Amino acid sequence: MDTDRPQGDPVDLSTDCIFPPHEKIAGSLVELLPLKQEHADGLFPTIGGEEHPSLYDYMGYGPFNDLDAFRSHITHLSNGKDPQFHAIVDKETSKLVGQLSYLRIDPKNRVIEIGHIMYSPSLQKTPQATEVFYLLANKAFENGYRRLEWKCDANNAASRGAAGRLGFTFEGVFRQHMIVKGRNRDTAWFSILDKEWPARKRAFEAWLDPSNFDQERKQVKALKQFQDAYS
Repeated sequence: MDTDRPQGDPVDLSTDCIFPPHEKIAGSLVELLPLKQEHADGLFPTIGGEEHPSLYDYMGYGPFNDLDAFRSHITHLSNGKDPQFHAIVDKETSKLVGQLSYLRIDPKNRVIEIGHIMYSPSLQKTPQATEVFYLLANKAFENGYRRLEWKCDANNAASRGAAGRLGFTFEGVFRQHMIVKGRNRDTAWFSILDKEWPARKRAFEAWLDPSNFDQERKQVKALKQFQDAYS
């Protein structure tokens, strides 16, 4: 199309972008397994029950104090194609410690989101938690996506902080975006682009390297230091 009006840059479509295969993704610290209904009993003690209601403060579902209700919930999640859910296994303990998903999967426009993040207290703020994100993000870009999204309730300070730490760029807030459990939700949007991922990937791999942790499993350098070094 010939025009003097400003246009977006051409997009290289010579490589395919595929719908992500629903398969095991193995890391050094964790494994991500396709979520199945039989995972419910293992997940319930870590993200269900009366001990964990706050995990669902910003979710459109839950909390689940009853095991049968939780089983039905996991069965429902496991039957879907988009969102595509994974259960998280801590390789050191072989225990199920959480779940998350791809969602809004759009191979045509090469956009994919990571969400429905449900980390048990034992998983939160650990190297395992960071590796979970790294594995799913890396697989998304390997599958040909050019934009990885993270969205959360604008009031969810923990999620917004996590997005910033993981290297996402804040893009703004969609006001009155949703109604969740009868309350207004303004949604904060974040993204990582394919051209940004190689540097982000190097930072993750350097941070996750065993040499970056002392004998007490405390980090030697923060992830931000590696991000700054490789930017």
